[in-house]
Amino acid sequence: MSQTRIDRRFKACAEAGRPALVTFITAGDPDLETSQVVLNSLPAAGADVIELGMPFSDPMAEGIPIQLANQRALAAGQTMDKTLDMVRAFREQDQDTPVILMGYYNPIYVRDPKKFVHVAKEAGVDGFIIVDIPAEADDELCIPALEAGLNFIRLATPTTDDKRLPAVLANTSGFVYYVSVTGITGADIKDTGRVATAVNRIKGHTELPVAVGFGVKTADQAANIGKDADGVVVGSVLVNAIRESLDGEGKATATTVRAVTDVVSDLASGCARARSA
Repeated sequence: MSQTRIDRRFKACAEAGRPALVTFITAGDPDLETSQVVLNSLPAAGADVIELGMPFSDPMAEGIPIQLANQRALAAGQTMDKTLDMVRAFREQDQDTPVILMGYYNPIYVRDPKKFVHVAKEAGVDGFIIVDIPAEADDELCIPALEAGLNFIRLATPTTDDKRLPAVLANTSGFVYYVSVTGITGADIKDTGRVATAVNRIKGHTELPVAVGFGVKTADQAANIGKDADGVVVGSVLVNAIRESLDGEGKATATTVRAVTDVVSDLASGCARARSA
């Protein structure tokens, strides 16, 4: 597979001497128009890579913040077609920032995975993170994605031992997503030293960048994790910023977009100083 936007972005961040900041939002949260503006604003705020969550009614790996974001998006009428249209609109202004669709297999499965891969690529998607497809089912979506030139990012966890790791890495591309906690999104990282050890262990098995997610909420945490990780993934703190900016009826306000971009800028500053002397 030729070099992708994800490959180029991680390489550029490495050459700049810092980890990439990978940001997650849920498509359509709290409504389509506001979500599009947030998405379009992320690169200027400091996001290097964007994960765009595909709303789903049963997001089993998510903590309360992202569960609520899924509920808000679905209640506002978000669909997969609208999510792909968001990527298309984003590409009208940005041809460089990687966009990854993240979520669960069911919304893709019902659309025919092999056809969906090509529709997603046409829309400007760069890859997938699908949390509920095991490596044993790579022929379902992973292989078709790779054949189409899209990255398929696999998750490794604290329970992924050296026996299991080769299977996880076999068809992974773009980067490896290391889940820093044995729990749901938004849980606190209690031992950053253990995370660093795990990251370096994974690097012993692959030349791919390793990004760490689940539990990163502050610039200091981003700086600490980014000393060893090639990327820092943030999500719950951003969807929380959206939720806290809404009015009493759960609608977007004049502060919603800025609430997200301010947090992204702060986290980007943490990544920028992660490897400074």
